Amino acid sequence: MSEPSQWIYGIHACQSALEHHADRVREVVFLKGRQDQRIQRLVDMTGERGLKSRWLNRAEFDRIVQREAGNEARHQGVLMLTLAAPVMSEADLEALVAGLNKPALLLVLDGVTDPHNIGACLRSSDAFGVDAVIVPKDKSGSLSATAVKVASGAAESVPFVVVTNLARTLDQLKQAGVWVYGAAGEATATLAETDLKGPLAIVMGAEGKGLRRLTRETCDALFKIPMAGQVSSLNVSVAAGVCLYEATRQRSVD
Repeated sequence: MSEPSQWIYGIHACQSALEHHADRVREVVFLKGRQDQRIQRLVDMTGERGLKSRWLNRAEFDRIVQREAGNEARHQGVLMLTLAAPVMSEADLEALVAGLNKPALLLVLDGVTDPHNIGACLRSSDAFGVDAVIVPKDKSGSLSATAVKVASGAAESVPFVVVTNLARTLDQLKQAGVWVYGAAGEATATLAETDLKGPLAIVMGAEGKGLRRLTRETCDALFKIPMAGQVSSLNVSVAAGVCLYEATRQRSVD
């Protein structure tokens, strides 16, 4: 059986794939007439790695974009057919956590479906040293072409774990010594008041809906991000970045 493949797009995502996982790249497609230093760099990298490439006219190029990513995709003149980014399972997660030589830092996304948010959370996770991003199999975003593009290379560097039963996975993490803290507007403790130094899974809910009931009940504790303005909440990817920064800050303090 052939391995699953996907089209990714955008200069940063394609460059990252060429730099870190060129063995998974099957073809690079460039838009005719789109020529600048960044595109030329990708052309050179493709040739240096002995990979197949071709140039398509606008109609042919747009046909692939429309089929794979939709009209709004900001492709920047480059598409790439690559083996799909690897997705891990519950068993992989257990082995990953057990093999860490530092306190675990995990990001759990409960019901986050927007691929832009998935990609942005992956990018923040890479920046702050997250060991894995965990999502439920159902009612969640995936590593789509849009998510990979927004992640700007982080989809290649941060393990992405899809689990069948999120509450069960959180319980298993707790049994492995990982504290599970959820972000919720109704919490009494603030983010800064929460101890984030030990093995930790930070759980973020979908915008508007927040954490699901069972997920909230499974958490060891809840915290909130204080809001000083008129809006009641932050975009989930922004909130995740704030939480991960605070965890990293606390861990860097002796």
